[in-house]
Amino acid sequence: MVLVIVVALLALLAGLAANRWLRPRLVNADDDEGMAVKDLVGPLLTMTVLLLSFVLVTANGSYGRAEVASRGEARALDQLVETAEYAPATERARIQAGAVCYARAVRVQEWSAMADGNGSPAPSIWSTGFRQNFENLAGQPVFGMLVAADNKRSDEREERLTQATSSIPSTIFWFLLATLVITVTALGICLPRRNNRGQVITLVVITALLTTALVIIRDVDRPFGGIINIAPTAIAEAERQAHRDFAANGPAADLPCDAEGNRAT
Repeated sequence: MVLVIVVALLALLAGLAANRWLRPRLVNADDDEGMAVKDLVGPLLTMTVLLLSFVLVTANGSYGRAEVASRGEARALDQLVETAEYAPATERARIQAGAVCYARAVRVQEWSAMADGNGSPAPSIWSTGFRQNFENLAGQPVFGMLVAADNKRSDEREERLTQATSSIPSTIFWFLLATLVITVTALGICLPRRNNRGQVITLVVITALLTTALVIIRDVDRPFGGIINIAPTAIAEAERQAHRDFAANGPAADLPCDAEGNRAT
């Protein structure tokens, strides 16, 4: 984000400097005419529409799928906890306790790691525990329902981690940044040398809008980091409900993990 702002500012200064020192060598030294403010509106609207369209596609794509996956994972985890009510007491307590710890590991450890496009091994410890507990229930009616709920949770987690990585290749981002530099510099060269206050203000506005659009693209492309991010609200609610069911079935039992989802020692 800082890089985009710095490069855009340098491009703006380069355009204004070219207008001051390079333009007199290309045209009549007494020239007071140049691109009028109304002439700048065309490129402004064109670039703005194109970039905003790109932002909408990105937002409805990667961001939307990431949000759906995070909510789907929470629903699958909640279904796993509710289905465990039909299991024997020992397996029920282990599954529900593991669900609480899994949700904590996702909410605290994996969510912060996804801001950089990475995952965390902490939730996998508890998902492995789910399958180990399922083995003791093989042949019972509840076995199939638990496996189906856990498979759904696994699929949604995989989709969430996939959408956490950047969906826009770095080549495309640098191409957009180069386009911004060329556009702003070219518009700066076309400005008149004198009586150009309105044109300079318009160029500054164009630069600010294009820079903001590119920053939004960069920010939305990583749904779990930045300003426009997805909060772990759904998984936190699933954790709360799982902890409620676990405590209701065994008030004196302790969870096998700490507040961050790490296995208790």
